[in-house]
Amino acid sequence: MSVSEQFSTFCSNLRMSDDTVSTIRSRYKQITKRINLDYWDTTSDSSHSLYVGSYGRGTEIWTSDIDMIVQLPYETYKKYNDYTGNGQSALLQEVKKVLQKTYSTSHLKGDGQVIGIDFTDGINFEIVPAFINKDNSYTYPDTNNGGSWKTTDPRKEIDAINIRNISTNKNLKRLCRMTRAWKDKCAVPMSGILIDTLAYKFIGDWEHRDKSYLYYDFMSRDFFKYLKDIDKEQLFWKAPGSGRYVWKGGNFQNKASTAYNISLEAIQKQTDELPYSSKQKWREIYGSKFPS
Repeated sequence: MSVSEQFSTFCSNLRMSDDTVSTIRSRYKQITKRINLDYWDTTSDSSHSLYVGSYGRGTEIWTSDIDMIVQLPYETYKKYNDYTGNGQSALLQEVKKVLQKTYSTSHLKGDGQVIGIDFTDGINFEIVPAFINKDNSYTYPDTNNGGSWKTTDPRKEIDAINIRNISTNKNLKRLCRMTRAWKDKCAVPMSGILIDTLAYKFIGDWEHRDKSYLYYDFMSRDFFKYLKDIDKEQLFWKAPGSGRYVWKGGNFQNKASTAYNISLEAIQKQTDELPYSSKQKWREIYGSKFPS
């Protein structure tokens, strides 16, 4: 199996199955319909909702949660904005009760900024109730520290990722997914949006950005080098498109340095015509989804 075939197989292995995608689509429509029935007096299963997070950006892997925004009427915002104490928490609890009409309380929770639905098959949804602004961004509730309203602009992030992914021969999203596999295998303290932000920045200047799987061993090596060389004192970056602050959850540079060194070994073993040993090294980085 060539380097190109190894990484092509690996990238395929990271994707959700067709059955999983079908299940996600069905549940997304059910959630949307429930919100529309109670808030918009319509049975639509497609309006007033949006995939966001890694699934919305197309950078998810098989372990990813499904994030979605459900848009509520402005009158609902006015109602809870007039609360004297934490109207954001009251709003979240109201939307939770609405969703309980469709989903049992046993696997439904309200927490911080989202209502979570944890399904028994491991496909978990995180639902953010929000209000659309004139510029197509959203205002959403944050129940922490007494409650406040915050703004997010996921469409700009989705568009930025999509545009760069096209210009890099689909390499951006694949790099994001590969990096998530490394995060899961090696317990790297990076959020999904931080992975996507740094991969976006890296690949824009990478010399082989328009090549394909044949260069994925080099892409891995060079991205790990990029990550390990980032100043450990840097606390945040700006997300593609929206420019929102993306804060780090911990220093990831040491684990990136380890992955970089292992990638050098993997590449050398491939050069030495030791393909099995090379693949075992990649599995140390990326886990069992990398072909053995």
